[in-house]
Amino acid sequence: MSLTILQKSDLSKPRKNPRIALVLAGGAISGGTFKLGGLIALNRFIRNRKVTEFDIYVCLSAGAFIGCFLAGGVPPDEMLKALNGTSTKFNQFKFYDFYWPAVGEWARRAARLGKDAVRIWPRVAKAAASHVSANREDLGRRIGEAIRHPGYGTLEKVIGPFVTDLLNATPLPHVGRYIPSGLFDNARIERYVRENLVRSHIPNDFRMLNRERGNSLYIVATNLNTAKGVVFGHDADPTATISQAVQASTAIPGFYIPAKVHGEEYLDAMVRKTANTSLAVHKGADLIIIYNPFRPFMNRNRYQLVPTASSLSELGLGTILNQTIRTMVHTRLYAGLKKLRLDPSFKGDVILIEPTESDAQFFTINPLAFWNRNEAARNGFNSVRQDLERNYGEVSRILEAYGLQCDLDAIGESLDDVLATPTDAPARNAAAAVAGGTAAPAGSASTHVASPRLRIVQ
Repeated sequence: MSLTILQKSDLSKPRKNPRIALVLAGGAISGGTFKLGGLIALNRFIRNRKVTEFDIYVCLSAGAFIGCFLAGGVPPDEMLKALNGTSTKFNQFKFYDFYWPAVGEWARRAARLGKDAVRIWPRVAKAAASHVSANREDLGRRIGEAIRHPGYGTLEKVIGPFVTDLLNATPLPHVGRYIPSGLFDNARIERYVRENLVRSHIPNDFRMLNRERGNSLYIVATNLNTAKGVVFGHDADPTATISQAVQASTAIPGFYIPAKVHGEEYLDAMVRKTANTSLAVHKGADLIIIYNPFRPFMNRNRYQLVPTASSLSELGLGTILNQTIRTMVHTRLYAGLKKLRLDPSFKGDVILIEPTESDAQFFTINPLAFWNRNEAARNGFNSVRQDLERNYGEVSRILEAYGLQCDLDAIGESLDDVLATPTDAPARNAAAAVAGGTAAPAGSASTHVASPRLRIVQ
């Protein structure tokens, strides 16, 4: 299953001005492009209201990068083109925008180490000389014993008092002061968002965006020093610009250095929550569409990833960490849905979109692999297209209750028209037109009798 539906409303009752929210979880570069591919499919599927025309956007991590442009009216296919350099509206998002080394951070830590070494080591040498002078006889006795009876116990008797005296005479700084707080710096992401908001005539201000577009954009981050979640938005915390909020929300711990905004340091929003659906509920959403690209892989066929590997552990530490993070993210998300199911104040509906639990192709794509972005986008598009086909009846019944008209045929069969370069786009479009004349309609009856991958939480 890859669609989860929480239905709590009476779909037979008419709705007056229902508020629709799009909640975008994280996913780094591959998860972000996976979402873009899926959002393109969803955008085509809904005929009368685009994903840029929803009322509320709750965005975390990579979802913040996407959501800030969606809220500004930029369609997902334009963002995907920007990643490939084929957009006429956006600058290309280049690999060094994502992998910009934290040179300044490394230089500061190295300079600190050098400064402390110059200051401390003379005192360490003096303390060592004092220890030897004051404990000459005892030290000689302990060294002689260690020579006669070599072993860990006698060695510790020689070294232990010496180290203790050194530390007492010269307290050393915390060793963490010399270790950089991250490998890369996501300041280039903030710059990219800022420059392209201006280029697209979208305000880089939550309040101005709300006044101009009439929707609500919320970007969530984690305050490093308080470990509390922070919500940036026009009626939440408006002190950061939209681009600064995106930088704060995308600061993956260890990979990026903490993002600093007005003296506060922030980490990736997903440190605390996976989707923050409760925020959408609090802001008055009636229908909530959640897109989470991270879910654990169900390795039922033990050889489906690699023919020679029967367990994920055989694929190394990276695969184990990948599965671990996905499990934590997915578990928190479902715990939130269960809590929402029991909340009597929420009378709306939720549609959760995820990859299938057996999607080996997407699972093997490194979340931080910039060059696999097109593969991830195709995977996301196909995943959403197939799920909408297989669960058309249930999904359309809910969406149409909120005034959203659904059309399977409009989705199309691929992303080739979006991913095509300017030189091969005409040929691909012609091929698609020929194929479209003979292919069976996407919404034909045969697509609706397949075993559904749908879970309804009641």
